[in-house]
Amino acid sequence: MATQYGISGTTAKGIAASVEQGVADGALGPGAALPPVRRLADDLGVSPGTVATAYKELRRRGIVVTRGRGGTVVAAVPAVASRRPPKVPEGLRDLAGGHPDPELLPALVPPSRLSPGVRSHRSTPRLPRLEEAVRDWLRPDGVPVEHVTFAHGALDLIGRLLSVELRPGDAVAMEDPGYHHLLDLVTALGLRSVPVAVDDEGVRPDALRAAVRAGVRALVCSPRAQNPYGGCFSVARRDELVGILRDAPELLVVENDHASVVADASLRTLTSDGPARWVHVRTVSKFLGTDLRWAAAACDATTLARHDGRLLLTSGWVSHLLQETVHGLLTDDGTRALVTRARETYSLRRGALVRELAARGIAAHGVSGMNLWVPVRDESAAVNGLRSCGWWVAAGARFRLASGPGVRISVAELEPPDAARLASDFALVLGESEATYGG
Repeated sequence: MATQYGISGTTAKGIAASVEQGVADGALGPGAALPPVRRLADDLGVSPGTVATAYKELRRRGIVVTRGRGGTVVAAVPAVASRRPPKVPEGLRDLAGGHPDPELLPALVPPSRLSPGVRSHRSTPRLPRLEEAVRDWLRPDGVPVEHVTFAHGALDLIGRLLSVELRPGDAVAMEDPGYHHLLDLVTALGLRSVPVAVDDEGVRPDALRAAVRAGVRALVCSPRAQNPYGGCFSVARRDELVGILRDAPELLVVENDHASVVADASLRTLTSDGPARWVHVRTVSKFLGTDLRWAAAACDATTLARHDGRLLLTSGWVSHLLQETVHGLLTDDGTRALVTRARETYSLRRGALVRELAARGIAAHGVSGMNLWVPVRDESAAVNGLRSCGWWVAAGARFRLASGPGVRISVAELEPPDAARLASDFALVLGESEATYGG
């Protein structure tokens, strides 16, 4: 609590820095209440306006949030604290990480032809042959490919775009439940997340309409393999969402196709004839390797100019060595065959666990991708109960904004015979939880 940490400072900047230091050091944890403005002003001998300005700056930077009569508290994921997943306890099967099966990834071999000496990478930031490979990759799925660009992963690109397009305090429509790193990123940028509910077909139209009416400036969504719910757009759902977006021409649509070729679902993109402002992002970490921090994006001309303009002023370009490696893998027949096997394997493993859970009366969501979302009454009871059985799954709290509790199970390395054992253990854990907490 704030009373256990002595906030100091005589200026708004100094007070804000003191709170930030307390958060970074862990003395002020998530949810810790800061003193009311007038009380802290009296304690420090400054005006209430000075403290109010400090709190405003902390809110702008995503370090604290204000909860009306609940006062000002440290954000659940403060922008100065690096929230990493808990370490997997020794001896447990890790089904929480969301990573691909290492056995289904190609060997990463640096290109034999390295970048020749000194040259102006800024004048030619993208390898033309990789640009064409990206166009060949996206075009069959109906994504417009006139304008393409690269980044150091999806989060890098999305963070750059949101920081250019929006201002602190602007609202962003975010899937709920949704990818926790994206939820954290929006908070860190000082933006407001407006939850849009999802189902097995992705973003729900009623939720998107409500978000548009609430004045969101951007929508971030996944067209397939939605993380953690696993939903994917149907043709009907895609058409309904496009209709809503046509009535919001200023809204930036960010389509994050993170699993793409291993999602085991067709792409129904929002970008082909819907929004005026859009970007479709694809990464390769799920099927080429998590160390390949590279993303490709197709977008409208304005979005391209704004993204590349900011990229030029920061990192400048994506390493040509990295681009050479990605190009070699994307165009290699052996790698393509391995990716096909990975897609089929993940589909088999995901389907096996869904069936085993259903046979025991447990509903699970996961029509595409590598994860299942299992609604539960009590997340802690489910996670701890499965831990006692040797399984490590992800509690749903970090994926949720306003949706109900659940757990995420990553199936990438879960063989079908193991699915039956996990489902049996899950049924036992839920039975024990209901006996303890009621129906």
